[in-house]
Amino acid sequence: MRLTKSTDIALRIAMRLAVLDDEAEAPATREVAEAVAVPYTHAAKVVSRLQRLGVVEARRGRGGGLTLTHAGRTGSLGRLLRELEGVGDVVGCEDEPPCPLRSACRLRSALRTAQEAFFASLDPLTIDDLVGPPTGPVLLSLSPGPRVEGPPAG
Repeated sequence: MRLTKSTDIALRIAMRLAVLDDEAEAPATREVAEAVAVPYTHAAKVVSRLQRLGVVEARRGRGGGLTLTHAGRTGSLGRLLRELEGVGDVVGCEDEPPCPLRSACRLRSALRTAQEAFFASLDPLTIDDLVGPPTGPVLLSLSPGPRVEGPPAG
């Protein structure tokens, strides 16, 4: 099974936010996108989805930025991936044209079982679990330069 690019970006963003001091370093979406090497437009869509799922809090304006919520930090990674990926068929049995084996195929059921086993193996893990050493220090080293408030130096 391969995760979608959107899920990959969501995990990178959540992990990046998990290593930051929530109040002191609430970065803007653009800063997080730069730090985890993804296009801003993709990051903005993913942040919006993470916000709807209650994983990320986004505040606008001066002093705003992104923070990982308590639920985002400590919630089940398997549950998060189920939300991000959806729990549909791994193969396109009903695509056009539909698979001629769909009415008698055992593969579809076996793949659903394998998909659930994949998610279940991630159920006990959290985003906080993923950012322990050696990952956390690397995530911190990805930080773009500090935000500068006020007019640029002349």
